[in-house]
Amino acid sequence: MGDEDADQLRVLHAEHGDALFAHALRLNGGDRQRAEDLVQETLLRAWQHPEALDPARGSVRAWLFTTARNLAIDNWRRRSARVGEVFTDTPPELPMADETDRAVDSWVVSEALSRLSPQHREVLVECYYQGRSVNEAAARLGVPPGTVKSRTYYALRSLKLVLEELGVTS
Repeated sequence: MGDEDADQLRVLHAEHGDALFAHALRLNGGDRQRAEDLVQETLLRAWQHPEALDPARGSVRAWLFTTARNLAIDNWRRRSARVGEVFTDTPPELPMADETDRAVDSWVVSEALSRLSPQHREVLVECYYQGRSVNEAAARLGVPPGTVKSRTYYALRSLKLVLEELGVTS
């Protein structure tokens, strides 16, 4: 990267960085680290595609925002495709749910969790709601880490079946 390219990126960041970060923050549900990563990746794409920054082609900010949105969607899809992980964030292309939707979702999840065995429910609460690692959950529950892993696997399978019974489709 030459001095001219670096200067162009500095100018781009100075002109659009704050607005781009605010946009990235909204796309990531307030997660500052993911938002910073998204801004960095967006600016990298701008550097890789300087032709897109030609004002004759349209608004530079619109291109940056669209690129950030597309990257956020790709990241969300990539995270959602991982087996055994549950994400409660919504995909970036969907608007945030209103309070009524959140209340209904909360009720459905609570009902689904109540239908699980106590062992499955407690491992999901420890790992996903309390954010504990496998080792931390194992120590808290008084079981080996391997037990936490297998219970989590079977708990997620059971949770999926219960949610389907409740009419929630994936």
